[in-house]
Amino acid sequence: MRRFGRTVVTAALAVAVVAGTAGWASGDSQRAVTGPPPGTEAWRADTVAGRTPPDPASAPPAGVARFFAGLDAAALRYLVRVHPLVVGNLEGAPLPLRYEANRIAVTATGDPRYAALAAPDRQVLAFDPRGRGQVAEVFGDLEHAAHVSVVVPGADNDASTHDARRAPHTGPAGMARTLRAAAGGDTAVIAWTGYTTPVGVGLDAAVGRLADAGAERLARFTAGLDAVGAPDPVLFCHSYGSVVCGLAARRTDAADVVVLGSPGMRADTSAALRTRARVWAARSPSDWIADIPNVEFAGLGHGADPTSAAFGARRVPAADVRGHTGYFAPGTQSLAAFAAIANGEVR
Repeated sequence: MRRFGRTVVTAALAVAVVAGTAGWASGDSQRAVTGPPPGTEAWRADTVAGRTPPDPASAPPAGVARFFAGLDAAALRYLVRVHPLVVGNLEGAPLPLRYEANRIAVTATGDPRYAALAAPDRQVLAFDPRGRGQVAEVFGDLEHAAHVSVVVPGADNDASTHDARRAPHTGPAGMARTLRAAAGGDTAVIAWTGYTTPVGVGLDAAVGRLADAGAERLARFTAGLDAVGAPDPVLFCHSYGSVVCGLAARRTDAADVVVLGSPGMRADTSAALRTRARVWAARSPSDWIADIPNVEFAGLGHGADPTSAAFGARRVPAADVRGHTGYFAPGTQSLAAFAAIANGEVR
């Protein structure tokens, strides 16, 4: 009973801290974008080369890869031209085909917020304009990479802010670019803003509803990488993104899961994640996330601190990191460690 009482008190403290530091009113409740992309019904009703295309909602990515391997160039051009939103988001489809399809899909929106993503040198691996928009972008040569990393961001990220002007090592695209530069030529890095993130430090950020939906999408995304022959990825999960990675970990083939500025992974220990991946954790001494109590009670909070000794993750040095968004800053101990993990140099 005494232990239960302490839990209740700690949960109440968590409510007070969240309300006092940011206020739940500062975060608007978000509706998670789930399911297959727009255009799916037309895709299902179509045929190509006398074959029915795989269902985006249910076909395993490996089956999607086999379907595309059996098509000639004319059939591939037809699918990209007629169904760009489906092809561009279809896990298991050939990578160059997805890049081309997403250039078409981005241009077709006519939305100036996304226009830069359609540039010839951008490698957009996924684009979904629903809601606030979702996007995944590749930095490096994913087709021939020896190592692959995926950056999973936290709150306040979407397709329009994915590459917004800010400190160059922050934001999904900024973190991915910086890691790619530090890791070197045979490593590809993907900025994956592929789920509906919370807005502000509100109730959405304090519960796991959006993370649950994001974890399902992340698991399918990594299965798609496997289907096209990419190496097992390293997941770099920032802030609320670490909640997504915690829930997805057992359903991915990730080689490593690295969390930074994490409020918790919805698990008491790294073993409870039920993953074969090595689990790493970093937290800056000046990161405000340390002020959020690590509890999970009645759906509120995300559990144990991944940087605590009891959690059992490997520690990433972060003593010189400034604040909540400085983990990828050039010259920091954390970025050097991230690059070594991304390149498989740490055993």
